[in-house]
Amino acid sequence: MEHIVFLTGRLAQPSLERVLAGMEPPFTWEVREIGLQVAGLMTADMVRRRVAAPVLTQAEGEESRRADRLLLPGRCRGDVAALQAHYGIPVQRGPEELKDLPAFFNRQSKPVDLSSYRVAIFAEIVDAPRLDVAGIVERARGYAADGADVIDLGGLPATPFPHLEDSIRALKAEGLKVSFDSLDAAELLRGGRAGADYLLSLNIDTLWIADEVPSTPVLIPKTPQDEESLAQAIEAMQRKGRKFLADAILDPLPFGFTRSVCRYQRLRDRFPDVDILVGVGNVTELTEADTSGMNALLLGMCEELQASAILTTQVSAHARRAVREADVARRLMHAAHGSQSLAKGFTDELLTVHAKRPYPDTPQEIAQNAAGVRDPNFRVQVAADGLHVYNRDGHRLAQDAFALWPQLHLDNDAAHAFYMGVELARAEIAWRLGKRYVQDQPLDWGCAVERPRGALDAWCAPGPTLRKKDDPA
Repeated sequence: MEHIVFLTGRLAQPSLERVLAGMEPPFTWEVREIGLQVAGLMTADMVRRRVAAPVLTQAEGEESRRADRLLLPGRCRGDVAALQAHYGIPVQRGPEELKDLPAFFNRQSKPVDLSSYRVAIFAEIVDAPRLDVAGIVERARGYAADGADVIDLGGLPATPFPHLEDSIRALKAEGLKVSFDSLDAAELLRGGRAGADYLLSLNIDTLWIADEVPSTPVLIPKTPQDEESLAQAIEAMQRKGRKFLADAILDPLPFGFTRSVCRYQRLRDRFPDVDILVGVGNVTELTEADTSGMNALLLGMCEELQASAILTTQVSAHARRAVREADVARRLMHAAHGSQSLAKGFTDELLTVHAKRPYPDTPQEIAQNAAGVRDPNFRVQVAADGLHVYNRDGHRLAQDAFALWPQLHLDNDAAHAFYMGVELARAEIAWRLGKRYVQDQPLDWGCAVERPRGALDAWCAPGPTLRKKDDPA
């Protein structure tokens, strides 16, 4: 059985031992305090100086043997790879919070692969005729970086688009797939002849356009309720042996959304093998609610339908992360479907406002930690009862950052006052929303905020690179 040595500090040692004792893990373990008070201040150099190599077990009454793994605090700084080479055994950082250890080891035993997906993302530039070519390319680059597989140029009624051909050629030169969306047959022909990969949208009356250009058409009914006209268009394309996508039209809430979902299910039941596109932007754009949850639900529906693509937009400010959220959601739902499990425990990137486990420590545990502090540095923690601030001079609790200020006595220490102001503001936001707060760390807003490229890339590379062979995009 594997034996793991956990390194920690004096304050965290009792809590770490309690968590491990309650886990019943498939390994043996020991906790080793290496002579510092706060585990978060541990560094790789400190470990190397204070922990002798090889790392031997210290269990009482047992013959010492070499440990199989060394686990460091999650905030331990320094070169872990160098420690691994030094000790000759695996060395890892654990989670930042002790209460996350059970989930950490569960993930270790069942690695999560979010690199695959079924649904391609068509990201629409709805005001393309009003942008110049450079503006269209810039917008498209941003959408592609967030996971879009196809850039959709949206035509506008009674609005000339003289640079349509130049825009399509510019996007193709960037290596992007392009669709063109218009109600004007002449414009659709122009887009197809300029090299658009897809045309949105043709019905049974405009199906002749597909005979004029090589673009893959997206088929729609003559009216959203006219399911038979969509079926006729599908059967006509099947007889021709042409590739296409079918869209039953998703209606906005609360104006027919439920009936439109049923239309998609009937479409799938009638045509088990056709590629389906779902226009999710009709819901995310036209509902003033956080879009991360909507995208999770809609992409879960698409996974159940075995849909091949969605069309989404980022027009309203509240939907400005729609492409990125859809990218995370499609991977999450595909992984959950493939593993025949609920969409839980794969990623927290869509938990943008609330955390699943916001308060890792109880008020009693925080009080116990506070009682052991002997230095003047402030510690800030959040529990269900509010904001806790403690140092050697006392333990303070409030639910309002301003209520804590008079108790800190920082009137003549501007730098420290500024620091504590920032930390208490973060802590109060976290407490009110039910988010995880970690002192000296920014709040985690999931995929709702910009992150340095690479933060998601470990599991979520841009869509085109990882597209499945049978993906319509």
